[in-house]
Amino acid sequence: MATGLPGLGRMPAGSSVRPEPTVAPRIRRQRTCFPYHPFESSSWSPPTGRRACAARPVAAPAARRTSKRPERPCSPVVAKGPRQRRRGEARVRRIGAIVVRYRYAVMTVWLVLVVASLAVLTSLPRMLQPPDITVDRSASAAASELIAERFPDIGTRQVMLAFTSRSLRADDPVYRHTTRAVTSAMSQHARVGAALPVPRTEGRHPRHAYVMLGVTGATDTVRQVLPELGAQAEEIAHDRSGGAVSVALVGLDPVLSELARTTTEDLRSAETYAVPAAALLLAVGLGSAGAAALVLLLAGTAIVISLGVLTLTGLFSHGVDATAVAVVATVGLGVGLDYALLVTLRHRRRRAVGLPPGPAAERATVTAGATVALAGTAVVTTAVGLLLTDIAYMRTLALAAVLAASTATLAALTLMPALLASCDRVLEWGPMPWARPGRRRPKPGPTAWERWTGHLLRYPGRYATAAVLLLLLAATPVLGLRTVLHFDRAVLSGTTLGDGLARMEDDRIASLTLVALPHPKGAGPVDTQPLITELREDPRVSIAIALDNGRDLTLLLIGESQAPDTAAAAALQRHLREDLVPRLLPAGQSVRIAGPAATVHDLTSEVDDQVGLVLVVICCGTFVLTFLAFRSIVVPLKAIAMNLLCIAAAFGMLALAAPVLGYPAVNPLLPLIVLTLVFGLSMDYEVFLVHRIAEHYRIHGDNAAAVLHGLRRTALPISLAAGVLVVSLTGLLGTHRQDLRQIGFVVMTAVVLDATVVRMVLAPALMRLMGRANWWLPGRLGRLLPARNGEVRLPAQAGAAPVADRPRV
Repeated sequence: MATGLPGLGRMPAGSSVRPEPTVAPRIRRQRTCFPYHPFESSSWSPPTGRRACAARPVAAPAARRTSKRPERPCSPVVAKGPRQRRRGEARVRRIGAIVVRYRYAVMTVWLVLVVASLAVLTSLPRMLQPPDITVDRSASAAASELIAERFPDIGTRQVMLAFTSRSLRADDPVYRHTTRAVTSAMSQHARVGAALPVPRTEGRHPRHAYVMLGVTGATDTVRQVLPELGAQAEEIAHDRSGGAVSVALVGLDPVLSELARTTTEDLRSAETYAVPAAALLLAVGLGSAGAAALVLLLAGTAIVISLGVLTLTGLFSHGVDATAVAVVATVGLGVGLDYALLVTLRHRRRRAVGLPPGPAAERATVTAGATVALAGTAVVTTAVGLLLTDIAYMRTLALAAVLAASTATLAALTLMPALLASCDRVLEWGPMPWARPGRRRPKPGPTAWERWTGHLLRYPGRYATAAVLLLLLAATPVLGLRTVLHFDRAVLSGTTLGDGLARMEDDRIASLTLVALPHPKGAGPVDTQPLITELREDPRVSIAIALDNGRDLTLLLIGESQAPDTAAAAALQRHLREDLVPRLLPAGQSVRIAGPAATVHDLTSEVDDQVGLVLVVICCGTFVLTFLAFRSIVVPLKAIAMNLLCIAAAFGMLALAAPVLGYPAVNPLLPLIVLTLVFGLSMDYEVFLVHRIAEHYRIHGDNAAAVLHGLRRTALPISLAAGVLVVSLTGLLGTHRQDLRQIGFVVMTAVVLDATVVRMVLAPALMRLMGRANWWLPGRLGRLLPARNGEVRLPAQAGAAPVADRPRV
């Protein structure tokens, strides 16, 4: 007599050889129900037999057993057959096997890369450059190119020599001799065109004098020349006046350079606190100093190599953006710790069941490799959105984030298994007192964590509602958040540059705007007298002068009384563009506006226009990636909604804390930077959690048990990685730069909310509530996707009674 299961091959009675199973070409979608207890170990296997689905891990009350309430419809179970599962894991296992087999060669390659990067990093400090905030294809960039072409002496950048003296007046012979000597020396420099003394205006201090310099060349060249010009001017002024007259080189680029220098110093001071604090927290969380050292080693390797590549590219592009270094450190630390923790914890579990170090590392790569690759791709996808902007600064930061995330992902897939297979004993070095063998005695019954997760899964609606209301309440203040590009006066105060800028603001000549008016050759200068007359009557304007090159360009120089980062300067730019120019210049006259205030105006306008596009691209890329990974419409939409809600809550908290952090408004570039960083880190945590839930659900078909399994397996890596990142970012709160304090606060707040409220409460509660709807995929859309390796649909067990999709927890 032949025996067998429906849909599988028949086996003659008494036969000792089991034939290969065959899958029916068309099987109805049914549901196989397996009992599961929330406090049982993950090694539990479903019972077999005709009445398997009637079993219950906990006896139900009599009233519940006799209830005639209709059962919920069953959902299909997707499982993996032995051969298909082997084929599905073959690729990842092959990577793990190769890495473990040639682990010493792998470690040697990474060591060579680290040594080469350290050698290159010695030149990084002198290569740091301020951010380039110019907007490609903007009106101010086009105006600067036009002026540099038709008025070469005015140059592409305009800076101011701000002279002062404590004892001499500006008309003193020594003072005048000093200013002439400095101006003459500057004019002889190959990169300096015009040197125009600024006419004296009403209200100027009698001991102050100003000379405008036009600097020619590309942006990178100008930035390298300006420090040399400033040092030369200070030296000449001191020598010619015997120290009685001093001078400062003031402009947008010198200000950004000074801020970049302070940023570098602040990051160095923050590292001295962040690294020991992160190591201590990792040792406490992992139970030993050796495990913490290996995890930090991988994150440090990713950061060092990324910075080395960044420095190497700077050798060919005339510098490295100082903020890009901070982005590499933040992203490399965040994702590097995430991936290293995930692989290390999987390795420890395999070692706990008796596997040797090599096979345990290989198996950890197989089980965690897909998650790491998917999470790394998600971070790269979010960073790519910044490449769509016309802001060179944002594109630089995007490339830095992509570089750090890619390096960390590659290191987690290759270097970490090699380290675990070779240095397995290191994991037990320096154990914490409570983690020593025999010190921890498990208490009978469920732990506090198990009791809480059980309560969450019994009442998911309450928890989800409370979490959403909390995030919405935190996000409410975001409606009053203001964005302003603000020069950090606290950082600039006390420096030569800061004193010069303060003097210019007091003398009402804080910035210079250039209005380029092209005209046909031979047509004569453009009539600017009506515009000049009205500008001179404006209290925000101190100087208005018209120049003409005698051929095809009239240039109007406007001295502004406010610095380009003030609200008054922004209002003057709008008034000039929207009212004065159209009304007072000849009809049809082409107008191009350049200068620091115009650059800031175009930057804020570009950010306002592009933030929506960047957000849409990030959301679309995230949706496509998670849709292909989890084959669900609901999971990507839910992940995007939770991420946006978490980011909005973090910015709402920033709106409340901004005055305390130094300034009531935030940098307009900060939302784009934070959106990329936080969205990428949030997708890391989302992939960790949902991937574990999906793995368990596809095997057992029990949604509640899958959610509980995912929580139990990802709580430690998510909370520990988030805790280390928060501790590291706390060092930014003590820096001098208010932008760094704001970035540190908002990213730290977002990570805390994401790792606690979202991943530990909201996400599992929604997964529990939605049940089988989490994995909903339209049939036609599912047929368009390529088949997964190793997936087969198993029919329900013979005679199994269907049960609800809401088992008791």
